[in-house]
Amino acid sequence: MEYFLLILGLILMLVGIIGSILPALPGPPVSWVGILLLYFCQGIETNYWLLGITLIIAIVIGILDYIIPAKGTKYFGGSKYGIWGTNIGLVIGIFAPIPFGFLIGPFVGALVGELIYNSQEKGRAFKAATGSFIGFLAGTFMKVLVSLLFFGLFLVLVWQNRAVWF
Repeated sequence: MEYFLLILGLILMLVGIIGSILPALPGPPVSWVGILLLYFCQGIETNYWLLGITLIIAIVIGILDYIIPAKGTKYFGGSKYGIWGTNIGLVIGIFAPIPFGFLIGPFVGALVGELIYNSQEKGRAFKAATGSFIGFLAGTFMKVLVSLLFFGLFLVLVWQNRAVWF
């Protein structure tokens, strides 16, 4: 059972890192579940402080993931159309057969969304799309960083409790 939990936890860690980039998966919360699974193994003493603090971090990052791109768009003069365009562009960009589509998609989506909102102000639409893109990059960077930190913590916990598996 312990090997199963270890492998499942490792898979969740990797899915969490990938989910930090992809929009459909909440990266840090998935990574947190990977950490949680380690504590279900017999022989590992549960650290409620560690689980609580990392859970709070995962929740806060999950919430900020929705706030930061919206704030970036609004700060640069965008509308809800730009925010929706960013999200739609991200999904399309992931599946588009172009290099770095997941980076290009949010910008193009925000630009198209802003042009749908008001096609007369192309400069404002470009500025709002830039803000949305910067917000997307900041949120993604934050999620990847936290997921990688959770992965490092996972590895430390496995190493400290290696007698359980090895």
